Amino acid sequence: MTTLTHLDATGAANMVDVSDKEITSREAVAEGCVVMLAETLALIRQGDAKKGDVLGTARLAGIMASKKTHDLIPLCHPLLISKVNVDCVIDDQLPGIRVRAEVKVSGQTGVEMEALTAVSIACLTIYDMVKAVDRGMRIENVHVVSKSGGRSGHYEKP
Repeated sequence: MTTLTHLDATGAANMVDVSDKEITSREAVAEGCVVMLAETLALIRQGDAKKGDVLGTARLAGIMASKKTHDLIPLCHPLLISKVNVDCVIDDQLPGIRVRAEVKVSGQTGVEMEALTAVSIACLTIYDMVKAVDRGMRIENVHVVSKSGGRSGHYEKP
């Protein structure tokens, strides 16, 4: 097992020094879902939620959140993100919404946290927009699907 890079020799948390790392193209994809009642999903599908366009708002919230990750999570580096794509797809089998975020950057550190933040905030936005009709919704299975670039190379969820 490798050592934790956010801890110094004394065990104190610190921001990792990436100044000697090579600038490479880096990408991360994350996913998660919001499980809800079939009736709640029908409300979203029909566009009848009182707060407005649930999926469009969640998509925008996820994009915005990815760009603010360094403000939300201590020790994350601020990044000049080159691309963020957030998809919110209705899944009748859950029933609910599957959220997927893809984030890209040319930089010295990866964008896994930005992709995870985008998914998390998009899911929370979905919850917020329809919680009045379904307080029992669950946000589940938020995880990194893949990442590429940097010293550690490519990762694909098994």
